[in-house]
Amino acid sequence: MQILKIHGKDVKLASDFDLERAARITAGFSGADLANAMNEAALGAARRKSTAVTLNDFEAAIERVVAGSEKKSRVMNEQERTTVAYHESGHALVAELVPHAEPVSKISIIPHSRGALGYTMQMPTEDRYLLTVDELDDRIAVMLGGRAAEVVEFATISTGASDDIMRATDLARRMVTEFGMSDKLGSVRYAGQQLQYSRTSVEDNSQISPETRQVIDGEVQRLVTEQYKRAQELLKTHHPALKILAQQLLKQETVSGSAVKEALENSPSPGPAADGTHAEESPQKVHG
Repeated sequence: MQILKIHGKDVKLASDFDLERAARITAGFSGADLANAMNEAALGAARRKSTAVTLNDFEAAIERVVAGSEKKSRVMNEQERTTVAYHESGHALVAELVPHAEPVSKISIIPHSRGALGYTMQMPTEDRYLLTVDELDDRIAVMLGGRAAEVVEFATISTGASDDIMRATDLARRMVTEFGMSDKLGSVRYAGQQLQYSRTSVEDNSQISPETRQVIDGEVQRLVTEQYKRAQELLKTHHPALKILAQQLLKQETVSGSAVKEALENSPSPGPAADGTHAEESPQKVHG
């Protein structure tokens, strides 16, 4: 809030601009990110020919900072639009269904300048400095929710999940080599000091035996595969909600996070034991 106050000094904010909410929805942003968001919000207000920046201007600016500007001139055919709609709906639904994910604030199938054909935006409600293994598992499940939705709906996969797979694999490798979250490898650090958890640093480290490298690769694959299957099961169980949300996206192109809850509320209730969460969990949230 203090940083936003500094960057907002030279900007006329609307009387109902909620600075506390602006701070909450930018948890994790650097000072430079906050400056960019406030500047973008001021430009957005100017484009509207408004003399004051509203919270809507600020939220739209966050979208531009994170995903880039809209590229409506990038035309997708109907099959691609449908695939993207189900892909993003998969991310959003899995985020809503797992217990530890951050809440979804917006879903869009409008292409953006940073290469994304669509995105699901999650807004943290607070800064986090420690994450448990269950929370990291949930993050991987959400990352893979897009591809899981494609399989559930179309029984095939596309190239649209490449960035999701990269981020999920990187996080799983970090869990194994840096955070000691593998029973097979124990509380031992295998990540290189310079490149941290990257695959290259592990393979270039002469102190790690080929056998250990093989175990690391196996554990990374296990973590990713488990969460991918978990995401699929969740979406199979809530397939009617997946269809409702995807169809709404195809019609409106952009929806708020509340649409996810509404899709679940307006679809048939699943069976009692089909929540797809870990046995010890009780059922209960950018992805391109």
